[in-house]
Amino acid sequence: MRLRFGEYVLDMGTREVTRGAEAVALSPKSFQLLELLIGRRPNAVSKEELHQVLWPNTFVSDTNLANLVNELRTALGDDARHSRLIRTVPRFGYAFKAPTESLAEENAAAAPGLAYRLQWGEREIALSDGENVIGRDQDSVVWVNDVSVSRHHARVVIDGAGARVEDLGSKNGTYVGSRRVKKTSPLGDGDELRLGTVVLVFRIFDRGVSTATASRQ
Repeated sequence: MRLRFGEYVLDMGTREVTRGAEAVALSPKSFQLLELLIGRRPNAVSKEELHQVLWPNTFVSDTNLANLVNELRTALGDDARHSRLIRTVPRFGYAFKAPTESLAEENAAAAPGLAYRLQWGEREIALSDGENVIGRDQDSVVWVNDVSVSRHHARVVIDGAGARVEDLGSKNGTYVGSRRVKKTSPLGDGDELRLGTVVLVFRIFDRGVSTATASRQ
């Protein structure tokens, strides 16, 4: 997946950040921090969770995390006092705040002639190329008004590589069938997608299939 934020492009596949034609020098830890924050946007990530992911099973002080955030901000030309990219959440942690644009469709648009839907009971929600956020927030592409679903629970990404679901740090987890999504998971036609207690069915339709003529008795 490739994401643009401001003058930068983050490439998850090649694990690099570029500004125009130039690569931005990031240490492995600062790249990991950026990947984690941008993957959970717009949600804030607690210091405790950041410590667990960045320094698993190792005790480090909050100074290590603060220094790493400053290192990332410096590399991206961000300013802690007037931040455009990384927001400090007092007494909690950090959040990625900049608007992002998916560039996946520039290189690989979703398969032509296919339509993607999520079915929830009698409802059928159309999905578009790129990112489709699912959550309890009314601004979500797929609005699921259920207390077991987080405000920004998960997202379904559709591009030339197919369809996949990513959890956004939800409280009750995202599952494909009985398998919990830890980071990202591919989706196929008929897969059951569970968010909290809500079950959605992912469907793929061929737009080119003609409507069959009903037989008459």
